[in-house]
Amino acid sequence: MITLKTLIHLPISNMKILFYSTKRFEIDYINNANTNGLTIVFTENALALNTVEKAEGFDAICIFTNDDASTEVIKSLYSIGVKYIAIRATGYDNVDIETALKLKLKIANVPEYSPNAIAEHTIMMMLSLIRKSKITQQQIQIHDFTINNLIGFNINNKTVGIIGTGKIGSVVAKILNGFGARIIAYDIKPNIKITKDYDVKYVDIETLCSTADIITIHTPLNQETRYMINDKLLSNMKDKVIIINTARGGIVNTNDLLKHIKSNHLGAYGMDVYEYENGIFFFNLSNKIIEDKQLLELIENENVLVTPHQAFATVEALKNIAETTFYNFNSWNSNESSINEILLNSKMSNTEKKLELTINK
Repeated sequence: MITLKTLIHLPISNMKILFYSTKRFEIDYINNANTNGLTIVFTENALALNTVEKAEGFDAICIFTNDDASTEVIKSLYSIGVKYIAIRATGYDNVDIETALKLKLKIANVPEYSPNAIAEHTIMMMLSLIRKSKITQQQIQIHDFTINNLIGFNINNKTVGIIGTGKIGSVVAKILNGFGARIIAYDIKPNIKITKDYDVKYVDIETLCSTADIITIHTPLNQETRYMINDKLLSNMKDKVIIINTARGGIVNTNDLLKHIKSNHLGAYGMDVYEYENGIFFFNLSNKIIEDKQLLELIENENVLVTPHQAFATVEALKNIAETTFYNFNSWNSNESSINEILLNSKMSNTEKKLELTINK
């Protein structure tokens, strides 16, 4: 039986990798993807300044979205000889990329593992809130089978605003097009293909927020998007608007959001992410007292649906994450560059990165 403390000794390679924040559900996928026999060790501990020493003696580490790879942590990793950091996720807002690259550490992520997984979870949350599934289940548990409080509405002919139309947002647009929704979108780089395929119309963020009946968020978290959804934009939204966030918790200002939930201005909120989720999501806290009053208010509100950062958690996505992560490690172990390496000076596509790496070889 494999445990989180299992050390896999395979003589094929000398690269040693420490996997931080390992969860039981991902271990089999990671082991199966390690086809070149790299030496790997799992720890449940998150990467932080007080856990850096665990990486001593390792060439590389692998981290997840809630690990802390900020400036001082990066410097400490460098000082103990870590050369490579693989992020088994798409987002890397938790990593000080600039400091890492200055210290010649190589960093790579998983740019695309399963847009469908997160897009489908988004639609599930959307439908659950529209059709009041949370209230339904509460009533059913006490054998109340009336539907007076369970009246929803059709997505067909409603205006849905998509914030961020990359891989995930584009799949959401495809699904919503099938429902017959009117789709508007905001992105700093419009996707022309979805305007043709799914009749998506791009608007500015203010127009999207004031027009949409449903808003779904699929943008990365960075300096520009942190607290993008704030009191100003929330105040301009239509009454009873539904918002879904399966991107990053810090895109939404939770204080402002709660204000609009309590006033009944906001119709419903679906959150798979939370700005203060570290130490909460992915952990069993059933025997502990949660001190976060904001989170408790959100959980207890009948118009808020909370899922614990599980949108990515499908068989297909976990397999792709593990395989791409080991592609990154195997590339480095062969003294080659990975097309998924994160570069400071560009937001290149994988194809563009591949071309640059070919030219620079």
